[in-house]
Amino acid sequence: MPINEISVGSHEELRQSGTLKAALAEFICTLIFVFAGQGSGMAFNKLSADGAATPAGLISASIAHAFGLFVAVSVGANISGGHVNPAVTFGAFVGGNITLFRGILYIVAQLLGSTVACFLLEFATGGMSTGAFALSAGVSVWNALVFEIVMTFGLVYTVYATAVDPKKGDLGVIAPIAIGFIVGANILAGGAFTGASMNPAVSFGPALVSWTWTHQWVYWAGPLVGGGIAGVVYELIFINHSHEPLPSGDF
Repeated sequence: MPINEISVGSHEELRQSGTLKAALAEFICTLIFVFAGQGSGMAFNKLSADGAATPAGLISASIAHAFGLFVAVSVGANISGGHVNPAVTFGAFVGGNITLFRGILYIVAQLLGSTVACFLLEFATGGMSTGAFALSAGVSVWNALVFEIVMTFGLVYTVYATAVDPKKGDLGVIAPIAIGFIVGANILAGGAFTGASMNPAVSFGPALVSWTWTHQWVYWAGPLVGGGIAGVVYELIFINHSHEPLPSGDF
């Protein structure tokens, strides 16, 4: 869909069964992803008696998030597109691949899924605290903002290349793997600095449950800017200007 055909849509979408099923899928997929990712960090803290962060902890977080996102995207792909991330939804919107009303419903569902996952983790672990995202010592908000922008750009660019592009061909089959891998790789790169959120829902749930909002805006602004830039760049340069028109599909 050309970038100049960005659509607001209609409030009637909010009552359509297909849209509601897609939003429910986003809720469940995000819950699965956050429960696995956040839960892995809590399990590591339990095993290490809340010790200092270690390379092993970073690697375990990377693997857990890569595997969790791979599954979450896979199980949601045929229903909602498997966004599992407001930044992905925003990137799809600015590229003209989802309407505003549907996108808002997706984001609400993603935030709820993350929040419920964190409440379930807190209950299941006997009251252990969900770890809110925070900047490491010596990392300024501007350092963190750049990290989150660049990492999320890479994530949403990967989503476009493997899942949205109408000429993705067989690449569409490996989309969940590629998306999980880029998140895992980015955690290895940025986890020691910002926690490597790349996803406002992932940072929102733990912040709400633990009521810790320090620098929360960084974990919204960075991913949304990075995701938006990726959507515009890929749609304008690599789809509109290099592809023959094809029937658009839902994402």
